Amino acid sequence: MNRRTVSVAATALAVAALLAACAPSPNGSETGTKAEGCTNTITKTDAPVVSVWAWYPNMDKVVDNFNALNDDVQVCWTNAGAGADEYDKFQTAIVAGTGAPDVVMLEADRVPNFQIQDSLVDISDLGVAAVRGNFSEGAWKDVSVGDAVYAVPIDGGPMAMIYRTDVFEKYDITPPTTWDEYRAAAQKVKDAGGPLFGDLGANTPAVYFALVQQKGAQPFEFDPANPTEIEVNLDDRDSKDVLDYWADLVKDGLVGTVDQFTPEYIAGVVNGDYATYISAAWAPGYLTGAGVGVGGGTDQGTWASAPLPQWDPANPVAANWGGSALAVTAQASNKELAAKVALGLYADDASLKDGWSNQVIFPLNQNVLTSDEFMNAEVAFFGGQTVNKDIYVPAAASYEGYVYSPFQVYYYAQLQEALTAVNAGELTGSAAADQVQERLVAYAQEQGFTLK
Repeated sequence: MNRRTVSVAATALAVAALLAACAPSPNGSETGTKAEGCTNTITKTDAPVVSVWAWYPNMDKVVDNFNALNDDVQVCWTNAGAGADEYDKFQTAIVAGTGAPDVVMLEADRVPNFQIQDSLVDISDLGVAAVRGNFSEGAWKDVSVGDAVYAVPIDGGPMAMIYRTDVFEKYDITPPTTWDEYRAAAQKVKDAGGPLFGDLGANTPAVYFALVQQKGAQPFEFDPANPTEIEVNLDDRDSKDVLDYWADLVKDGLVGTVDQFTPEYIAGVVNGDYATYISAAWAPGYLTGAGVGVGGGTDQGTWASAPLPQWDPANPVAANWGGSALAVTAQASNKELAAKVALGLYADDASLKDGWSNQVIFPLNQNVLTSDEFMNAEVAFFGGQTVNKDIYVPAAASYEGYVYSPFQVYYYAQLQEALTAVNAGELTGSAAADQVQERLVAYAQEQGFTLK
């Protein structure tokens, strides 16, 4: 799975164009010409072709499965890069009015960025009704703007606390169920000369976006019925409490500040430098795919998963980090066929199983989530723990969805800058929240939004 919005620098440069280019994009070239340069081989050459940009590692199998099952349409797949690399190319095509694929993979938090430019198609009347029951309301909320649906949810990132069983056993730690218990456990391990209890680098602003909402914050309110109005709430008490909490953990030397997904961070994970990893269901797939044998070989089974600690255990709140979807672009020559492809990829049993069994995706399709095979899968990374049934499926089921802003990229960039200052001891958590609020309000006004 993609690394889930870990670095915003590459896409921050495109933000001005994202909000300036608001005119509808014209249709692109005919689908037949888009078939040129496919990564895959199209065998049913008489069928119309829909072009797709997507980055999943097993996309070749997914495309081949779809093409084998469908005679009336074929998929021409291109890996245009993961995350920011693909978004930059898509943005260029939007501005040019040509060159976009018929279907594009997007992370859920990027949907509003492209929707506000009229570069995505509302597919609510193009087959969504038939599959709406296959996904939770939270999954649909993440890819919708108001009542309009702009993408088909594929996978998500229900969050949990991954932890080292050997560290917990050595220091007699029980998996914390609250954030107060998390801090107490971190202090206990430090006092005993143990490793850092966790790490939350500044390059994961999407994690903070999730964690403040677990506390009760609502960072943005945006209704496409009033597309020039937005509410920005980044300095409320809940947001400040969360940022202050993590700032204090850093100040007291209880957690690290190494940027995640870097060689230094991976080395720390391998060496047991961190007792916990606050992450999502896709994390084992990332770690095992990092080429360092994390969770395999001699250390297989040293990891376990527990529910994400809560602020109020009597009222647990699920959090989500990441999630990808397939959207129909405004340049699609045949939007009905493009919608069929978006709805049909990762819809067959073989593609879904290949994705989840290899930990490439955490599927959001309810038919998979409720299946005995998925629920009772004993995951080797976790020493045979049935984490889907025990941890991730309940978290995904209770996730209610987020409201993302049309300038989520800019928000992440400002939050990352503020978190870097917090980790360096230059800002308190509360001051960071105030700084981000001030900058986002100013930016929204510069882009022509009215603040509610």
